[in-house]
Amino acid sequence: MNRSPAGLRLIAIMEASKGTIALLISLGLHELMGQNLQQLAEKLIDHLHLNPASYYPGHLLQALADINNTKLIIVTIAALLYSVIRFVEAYGLWHQYRWTEWLALVSSVVYLPFELYELYQKVTLLSSLLLMINTLVVIYLATVLNKART
Repeated sequence: MNRSPAGLRLIAIMEASKGTIALLISLGLHELMGQNLQQLAEKLIDHLHLNPASYYPGHLLQALADINNTKLIIVTIAALLYSVIRFVEAYGLWHQYRWTEWLALVSSVVYLPFELYELYQKVTLLSSLLLMINTLVVIYLATVLNKART
């Protein structure tokens, strides 16, 4: 079948972008290992002249108090694995490998219930845009895969 790779390449670029962001997050988290995150946040809050007892800074400090190196390692590894999956998917879509088209379809469909729930909780421009983009990706991939079957 002669398929136009433009749509698949656009999705590949999106997946590579997600992989890059996840990789940067994992590297940033790795850099924070062994440091007192609550103390770093207190310095940042002080530098920004925020009140540490106010709502958001207070919640941030409380959340960071519960984070230890083990939890940080787990999140770092998860972000790294997520980035590897996104890069593999991007590579496969760029080269039009059928199995990565299926992987992309499944991984896109998995997010739909969460995006719908987020939109149900509060309608925002970002949540609406993400749902719209992901729905278009699902429809496009399903169409590509359906055409390949016939």
